[in-house]
Amino acid sequence: MNTSVEKRRECILKAVCLYLNESPDDLIKESLDADLDAEQATNEQLDMVILVIQHEGAEPTDDPVEVNIFIEGVEVLQGVKDVAYGCALLLGLIYCLNLEFPSKLKYTFEFIQKVLMDMDGQKLSPKLQVLKGKLYE
Repeated sequence: MNTSVEKRRECILKAVCLYLNESPDDLIKESLDADLDAEQATNEQLDMVILVIQHEGAEPTDDPVEVNIFIEGVEVLQGVKDVAYGCALLLGLIYCLNLEFPSKLKYTFEFIQKVLMDMDGQKLSPKLQVLKGKLYE
């Protein structure tokens, strides 16, 4: 079983989405390399997402073949190291390009920005205040 730090970080990001009642599939989309051609056709529907491509038959704990970042259906970064790094890069791209957080992932990105990165951390929504309090207990 692969218990690497990268996989743990990915699980934590997914758990934060679930805790905040947001779908992790809106942030991290997983695909098999055999489905790549069909995936290219649906890329236009991707708002802001980290696309993880796995080998067919791979275990969930196996490292991905490739991790890419899409914004508004356009692949902006390719060959990212892992999902957690991709999430940090996506947040950086949102800031650099002066984009708004995706509405489906509003609380997840607010958590990453204000709690994990401590940027403007004094102004938290009530949902995040509760989570931050539980984390610091």
